[in-house]
Amino acid sequence: MAAKISSLNARRALETLGANIKTARLKRRISVRDFAERVGASESTVMRLEKGDDGVGIGTLAMACLVLGEIDRISEFLESGTDDTGLLLDRAALPKRINRKRNSGSAQAGKNHDGSADNDNDDGVGF
Repeated sequence: MAAKISSLNARRALETLGANIKTARLKRRISVRDFAERVGASESTVMRLEKGDDGVGIGTLAMACLVLGEIDRISEFLESGTDDTGLLLDRAALPKRINRKRNSGSAQAGKNHDGSADNDNDDGVGF
């Protein structure tokens, strides 16, 4: 048996998710029996899902979303391009300063005859 979630915030989130699933099912006029059959779960499992029970499997959640026509919400959940916290962490991990490699030759090494760096393109971007 799975351990109960101790976080109040996580429990509330699951209860809200369950209530949202129930509301979506009712708006689509699908009975618990029909929904359970389409999801491939028992009626009691569907009722547990709709109450936010943390013991219901993620596969059941995925199938419920599929039946409701909302499967894309699962595949987009925490997608790296929209994960604000992940994006902030990526930005924080960027180096603060980029040091140019120093040439061991004279001060003019790496420069063209007009004094510009030889690795710059026409827009002044050098990569």
